[in-house]
Amino acid sequence: MKISDFQSKDVINIVDGKKLGTVNDLELDLRQGRIESIVVPASGKLFGFWGGGAEVVIPWRNIVKIGMDVILVKLDDTRLYRDEDDRDRDRDRDRDRERERDRDYGRSNHRDR
Repeated sequence: MKISDFQSKDVINIVDGKKLGTVNDLELDLRQGRIESIVVPASGKLFGFWGGGAEVVIPWRNIVKIGMDVILVKLDDTRLYRDEDDRDRDRDRDRDRERERDRDYGRSNHRDR
């Protein structure tokens, strides 16, 4: 397999189904003669605007399957590649959960009196 074969494949995280991009580099262990990791440019407004060259390094052990068109990886820590929109959605969700928890706590506290 050539590096150009890797570069034409989409990288998808099976944990959340998110497309991470395409491979732009490989890290090699020349002594062992093997690929250590694949490198995907980090996406999103934050990295695209301020990060200038930020990337996600995916260890070879995290590659689940290399198919004809995609490379499936398993990255449990999705914070490595999340963009601004993802962070905004999480912040909104967390705020809503806090409000709900406060409302529920207030009700249960009121019942005990």
